[in-house]
Amino acid sequence: MPGVVRQSEAPDTTAAVRLKINEIFCSLQGEARTVGVPTVFIRLTGCPLRCQYCDTAYAFHAGDWMALPDILEQVAGYGARYVTVSGGEPLAQKGCALLLDALCEAGYEVSLETSGAMDIGGLDRRVSRVLDIKTPGSGESARNLWRNIEHLTSHDQVKFVICDRADYDWACEAVREHDLAAYCEVLFSPSHEQLEARQLADWVVADALPVRFQIQLHKYLWGDVPGR
Repeated sequence: MPGVVRQSEAPDTTAAVRLKINEIFCSLQGEARTVGVPTVFIRLTGCPLRCQYCDTAYAFHAGDWMALPDILEQVAGYGARYVTVSGGEPLAQKGCALLLDALCEAGYEVSLETSGAMDIGGLDRRVSRVLDIKTPGSGESARNLWRNIEHLTSHDQVKFVICDRADYDWACEAVREHDLAAYCEVLFSPSHEQLEARQLADWVVADALPVRFQIQLHKYLWGDVPGR
């Protein structure tokens, strides 16, 4: 059952898989489709991007190496049904795909928060992939791997973090040009403390966009405190 992992259920090969983990904690999902739901977060260390609004720079380097069975054991201890693998950029670690596979096999509802700069094509389709397409305001829009769009399904989500009106216009054009709403749910989120949530909401309503407006719930509840 979800939330319970038996060591015998893991493939024999997982014992040798190690990932550098920044933190594992349980909190409310702060964004995306399951916002507000108790979720275990596995934050992997490392990221090749440097978005100007990044709130997890502490995960760029700090962390401890953990064997996959130990990660699964710690996750199981929280007893939650939902698990999110995040970063940093989790796909920067080659063992991430095996971690996602193991979590799915253990019965969890699994999501992956990824920058969109890494290839998602070979990942387990049971994973809900939350693809963060970088706007010009992030400073990393040149890193977007647009061919990822062809791998998206209705189980996935695309997210735009909007910093200003120029970002909004750019994101609207990207949604139209790539017909993103035909692939999956599209999320527009204001960059915290850079763009007023009400302003972005007004733009979305005025243009009747085929997107879901969202705020980062965890930031309103706890700010930028690690592990929350």
